[in-house]
Amino acid sequence: MTSRWPALVRLAFGLTGDRWLAEDLAQTALASAYASWWRVRRADDPDAYVRRILINASKRRLHRHRVSEQPAATAPEVAVSDPTASVDERSTLLGALLELPPRQRAVVVLRYWEDLTDAQAGALLGCSASTVRSQAARALAKLRASGALADRGPDDAAPRRQAGETR
Repeated sequence: MTSRWPALVRLAFGLTGDRWLAEDLAQTALASAYASWWRVRRADDPDAYVRRILINASKRRLHRHRVSEQPAATAPEVAVSDPTASVDERSTLLGALLELPPRQRAVVVLRYWEDLTDAQAGALLGCSASTVRSQAARALAKLRASGALADRGPDDAAPRRQAGETR
């Protein structure tokens, strides 16, 4: 649990944009994994199995509550200094991620935050690798068109592929 906790919280935070909810989801995923440890242990990739539990818990949360959360314009004051608080791009990016539909948000977080392959992300989301690619393309197009990200300069953008270069 100790070694998997940071990655699970990071994944949940990418899906929800809420630090406390992310910790709750990670705890729920680990508790579920512990309760069905015999299934987790038999899985080909136990880490992927637990990530799938976390993603499903996040989906159930959305189905139950259907509350539209809007990110605050400014972050609340924090008693302890957070080294990431000085990075303005992070809050802008998280705000833009929260505007995406849940499935596209999950694809972006799994592909670009967790650095999973299309096939791995597809296995976690229960879809094909080509669906992951199309959802990622749509999500990236929405992020590029987002007003929150429009003020970023070309130097800030991710490197583009050169002509003739393949992936």
